[in-house]
Amino acid sequence: MANHPSALKRIRQNEKKRLRNMSYKSKVKTALKKYLKAVEDQGQEASTLLRKAVSLMHKGVSKGIFHANTASRTVARLSKKLPA
Repeated sequence: MANHPSALKRIRQNEKKRLRNMSYKSKVKTALKKYLKAVEDQGQEASTLLRKAVSLMHKGVSKGIFHANTASRTVARLSKKLPA
């Protein structure tokens, strides 16, 4: 266990960040699942759900939760699934 005040503070900060990241990742996964379900059912709202999912992914990149290439790859794969 850390003894220095700065190390203890870093532990507290890391835990807060971990919980925030987990929550955000869960939100993104839910958005992706909703979009994939809409595509599977050929729903009309698929394009709006795609836009929301892409927006969440890019915001996650700017917050440092996702790597930029991971988000780009995911968005490309999701966009392919959208019926023309």
